[in-house]
Amino acid sequence: MADTLPRSPLAPERFQDLPVIDGVSFAAVAAGVRYAGRPDVMLAVCAPGTTIAGTFTKSATRSAPVLDCQVKLGGPSDSGAAILVNAGNSNAFTGRNGLAAVEAIVQATAAATDLPAARVFTASTGVIGEPLPFERITGKLAELVDGLSPADMADAAQAIMTTDTYAKGASSECTVDGKTVRIAGVAKGSGMIAPDMATMLVYIFTDAVVEQGALQAMTSRLCDSTFNCITVDSDTSTSDSLLVAATGASGVEATDNAAFEEALGSVMLDLAHQVVRDGEGATKFVEITVTGAVDAASAKVHGLSIANSPLVKTAIAGEDPNWGRVVMAVGKSGAPADRDTLSIWFGDVLVAENGWVSPTYDEADAAAHMKNDHIRIRVDCGMGTGAATVWTCDLTHGYIDINADYRS
Repeated sequence: MADTLPRSPLAPERFQDLPVIDGVSFAAVAAGVRYAGRPDVMLAVCAPGTTIAGTFTKSATRSAPVLDCQVKLGGPSDSGAAILVNAGNSNAFTGRNGLAAVEAIVQATAAATDLPAARVFTASTGVIGEPLPFERITGKLAELVDGLSPADMADAAQAIMTTDTYAKGASSECTVDGKTVRIAGVAKGSGMIAPDMATMLVYIFTDAVVEQGALQAMTSRLCDSTFNCITVDSDTSTSDSLLVAATGASGVEATDNAAFEEALGSVMLDLAHQVVRDGEGATKFVEITVTGAVDAASAKVHGLSIANSPLVKTAIAGEDPNWGRVVMAVGKSGAPADRDTLSIWFGDVLVAENGWVSPTYDEADAAAHMKNDHIRIRVDCGMGTGAATVWTCDLTHGYIDINADYRS
């Protein structure tokens, strides 16, 4: 699929230049797991002392690789670590075969990299319910290890794509105690994207020294305001994961450092937005801000109700400023709302207030905003101080075409 889909009209002009992160090397190969003639397996190997944090899908039907990774977080970091990812087959809903495949890949990767099995993290993404031909992956491990290079993070981003139309990367740096710390990451994701992290694959690396418990707390905290605030289609994946690896190679201590957390958050938000911009069939990037809710949690519930509404999303695709659909989505969300205190804006255009269309509303102005490829919708509930922002995309016939043909 990734080889045949047209590039998203919301894609960045080019893949972002990523800095080398000391203490980690990458490689990618074509193993033919599902796709022919393209890289579909990536390996990252991190230096001894690397701490790893992660968040994972909350799906009750989590894949075997997710279950394996979850039990390995928080382990000792005196040895290095390896992350191996394949695209094309998710190894989900594969029963004992799935567990056996993970064990075979982990053991082979541990042997090839001279690492403990407890420090090998795997992930699989793609079609659900088909046995993973893991021999195709393990048979490429020697080639992967021989090809490891600190400069090949872009190749890793390419290898993990499924229905993505472009590879996704982001980076940032910050100053801690007068010294520079670098952060860079890659992601895949375009469909089956909804909160309850993770709903995609995300791998972020930094050369900072960060204690594992602090890194885990930071990762979970930042995930709630980035990856857990995006949705493409309201569907939560069975398979996917976010890992943050701090190699410590810079020697710069960043545990509980505010500047480092801000920089890490910027990388996570950039990648999250790129996932939405590559939403299957997307032509509009949509930012929904809810203010005046009874609390922040209620604001987020309202925002996601708007973002996940097929009626709202198709109206956006049709460039129709149909504010009645926003009213509907707020009303059905289950969070507290009051019709007579509700206000709605499309862009800077006040559409509705006090339970009725605004007397200043001019539909031509709202329609003009809907022609942009970045749509802003704001709702004020008029009930409190709670606020939240979520991001989504429109719903077009392209989404149907991609998913109706996904397995063929």
